[in-house]
Amino acid sequence: MTSSSSPSQDTKRLAHAYPEGLRADALMEEDVAWSHEIDGERDGDQLDRSERAALRRVVGLSTELEDVTEVEYRQLRLERVVLVGVWTTGTAQDADNSLAELAALAETAGALVLDGVIQRRDKPDAATYIGSGKAAELRDIVLETGADTVICDGELSPGQLIQLEDVVKVKVIDRTALILDIFAQHAKSREGKAQVALAQMQYMLPRLRGWGQSLSRQMGGGRGGLATRGPGETKIETDRRRIREKMAKMRREIADMKTGREVKRQERRRNKVPSVAIAGYTNAGKSSLLNRLTGAGVLVENALFATLDPTVRRAETPGGRLYTLADTVGFVRHLPHHLVEAFRSTMEEVGDSDLILHVVDGSHPNPEEQLAAVREVIRDVGATDVPEIVVINKADAADPLVLQRLLRVEKRSIAVSARTGQGIAELLARIDDELPRPAVEIVALVPYTHGKLVARAHAEGEVLSEEHTAEGTLLKVRVHEELAADLAPYTPVSA
Repeated sequence: MTSSSSPSQDTKRLAHAYPEGLRADALMEEDVAWSHEIDGERDGDQLDRSERAALRRVVGLSTELEDVTEVEYRQLRLERVVLVGVWTTGTAQDADNSLAELAALAETAGALVLDGVIQRRDKPDAATYIGSGKAAELRDIVLETGADTVICDGELSPGQLIQLEDVVKVKVIDRTALILDIFAQHAKSREGKAQVALAQMQYMLPRLRGWGQSLSRQMGGGRGGLATRGPGETKIETDRRRIREKMAKMRREIADMKTGREVKRQERRRNKVPSVAIAGYTNAGKSSLLNRLTGAGVLVENALFATLDPTVRRAETPGGRLYTLADTVGFVRHLPHHLVEAFRSTMEEVGDSDLILHVVDGSHPNPEEQLAAVREVIRDVGATDVPEIVVINKADAADPLVLQRLLRVEKRSIAVSARTGQGIAELLARIDDELPRPAVEIVALVPYTHGKLVARAHAEGEVLSEEHTAEGTLLKVRVHEELAADLAPYTPVSA
């Protein structure tokens, strides 16, 4: 039997047999050499040095993210929704238009619309909104399309939401919740976020769900004792109390922010600067019109409720009169009353204005409905006495017959295109004619040393004529009472 030499003896033998530069290679060759007598008695698989030194994956230790490519290349999955409407009044075309608008709202919120159904009823079902039989059919549609959400074209009561969810087995939301979600996504300013949060809490308060008495608290403290045991305050009651506290805090914050905006508004009133408010249906082109008239650079996007925060910009009439132009939040049919209440302070810009530019989408299938919906909200905020000019926007894409019909029905209307500039000059001239004019007409010879009065006359009044003479600037202006009193000492005797 051949005896194996020790490692130290093998190393000495290699040192004599090989030159200095080849010893490492020889050691590696010996290390990977396989001997039946020695290696055959070892347990397990024998690996080469390169395999032993390499990294290898340990099977069974991976998480649910088995491959990093699933994370890197996985596309965002949109919420898949089915729309449901109840047709109670109007024509079938009106019901289809309402559901089409609901689809546009859902897409704006980031959902993928799979299907839409409408049911003809005298009034919505008190239990499931569409009735038990139609709810079962809706469940089949949800299973067939693979939807994970049902959106109803109306405001559902808490009981209807629960009953319909029990049948269709997926999440159910209504039109109000959808609009609130869009507002929450698009609100950018601090005041806009606070107003949306207040509206959401008002909507959420009666729709909280709890586990009943199983989550009740005892009335007493740590030790308990007599008259301390009992149902106490349930978890849902605690949630409602906290929401009411947050709502009260939000109302105080909105009131504080309203004070700052009121100060700016009073400053404009003090300077007698006329104000014009742009109101209209959502996606009618209000921000585009503001940009065209003032060059404001406000976000313009072909989406519903793209801009929520009011924007006030300074503008000038063709005659040189200064005025402010305010872009307000867009309106929609069946605008949730929670939003009307929460955004009431913002909508005051419409009520306090001297003129309303009511923008309507001329390319819409039914612009008359848009006009009626906006006027309903204007009536709610108490701005019915403010003069109104109906601005029919998107005239370049509208049907000429529709434009003729609107111009004939709406006596104080004008067709424009904010994209191409068509009709903008006529609109500016109409604004100049409609804005309130100063009440006092005066002629004054203002010395050159009092140039500030001339500047005020241009900024706050309407300059009818201006002539530079040797004694000073001869002005014929129409101004308010305060400025007329300041110009009175310089009235020529002949005047």
